[in-house]
Amino acid sequence: MTGFADARRIEALIEGIDRFNATPGRGTTRLTYSPEYRAARDFVAGQMVEAGLEVREDAVGNIFGRLEGRRPDLAPILVGSHLDSVPNGGRFDGPAGVVAGIETAFLFRDLGLQPDRPIEVVALIEEEGTRFGGGLFGSRLLTGQVDPAGLDDLRDDAGVSAAQAMTDYGLDPARAGQAALAPGSVHAFLELHIEQGPVLETEGQDIAIVDRIVGLAQLRVTVRGQAGHAGTTPMDQRRDALTGAVGILSLLPDLARQVGRQSVLTVGKMEVLPGGANVIPDLVTFTVDLRAPAEEDVLRLIEMVQGAVAHAQGNGLTAQVERQLYAAPTPLSGQIHAALSAQAEALGVSHRVMVSGAGHDAMIMAGFAPTGLIFVPSRGGISHAPEEWTDYAQLARGIDVIFATIRQMAGAMPR
Repeated sequence: MTGFADARRIEALIEGIDRFNATPGRGTTRLTYSPEYRAARDFVAGQMVEAGLEVREDAVGNIFGRLEGRRPDLAPILVGSHLDSVPNGGRFDGPAGVVAGIETAFLFRDLGLQPDRPIEVVALIEEEGTRFGGGLFGSRLLTGQVDPAGLDDLRDDAGVSAAQAMTDYGLDPARAGQAALAPGSVHAFLELHIEQGPVLETEGQDIAIVDRIVGLAQLRVTVRGQAGHAGTTPMDQRRDALTGAVGILSLLPDLARQVGRQSVLTVGKMEVLPGGANVIPDLVTFTVDLRAPAEEDVLRLIEMVQGAVAHAQGNGLTAQVERQLYAAPTPLSGQIHAALSAQAEALGVSHRVMVSGAGHDAMIMAGFAPTGLIFVPSRGGISHAPEEWTDYAQLARGIDVIFATIRQMAGAMPR
């Protein structure tokens, strides 16, 4: 069966979003509420309008484009992903899913179709957690899992709070709670994402249909000591926070190996203060990202990290662990999985079942509405890096499956 999606239009959409980037030539950096993010939001909103959608922005900056149905009283099908990026990342992570939604809307327009059930394309904020930590922030706000009172306490590396960043962006943080959707207000959520791994490319398959997402936790460890002069403080009288932190870090890689069963642990961000070459550090913070397919393994890893951190206490040092994000392993909708599989078969799109080792907005939405997630191949399995790449023809095949599934679920008919 002939595909639907227009690879050239998809390329123009991906490249259009990637123009709004704080690090051109060094990968993609687009932090939530930044000038680059605002420009990307405006571009995406304009493309939604061109595709025939009615656009709105919610109280925290999530963008929705609605294709009205013949029965506007029905809960809509949501399709989309996020617009923010990691520092110096790739152009496809997040935007590919947003583009999948926009291209779906263009196809409804081009084919003269109107759905019985409304469809909404969504571009979510702060999935990566790069600016304020924790991750999956837009979908967690959307599903009422974030207390808006805590926005003053979430701060970026420059010390700017999420509440202040929202204000500077033109939003009112006092209204953030209004972003939460009412139970039952979403019929289903579908997301397309790049695989971020090598399996599909290695096996020569077009897409993966995800049946579950691993559990994950993101922790923030803080070690406090006492600053002092590097030349005049004897070694046996130092309260060196970095030495304490290194003692913890030396223990962490083996924790995941001890647990096994596909458990992984990553320390990806660290800050050492005061930051002088001739000053003993008095404050060190670092992140710990934990993932495993089984929830008991995630919980065990958290306990093991807490135990390792406790060993750094004493000798004038204090240490603590803060849990910034926790998500249990998430099964996705079997019904939507079957629908995606049936449409892939009808389109001649080769596919396999896969467990997602990465967290996505789908893992948050799955607790709120029936959710489906598909992957398209990543060249070399590379992601979160400038070399991240997915061929536009491969992306089009994934969008074909998303479009065909939504067309069926929404009861689309000629206008």
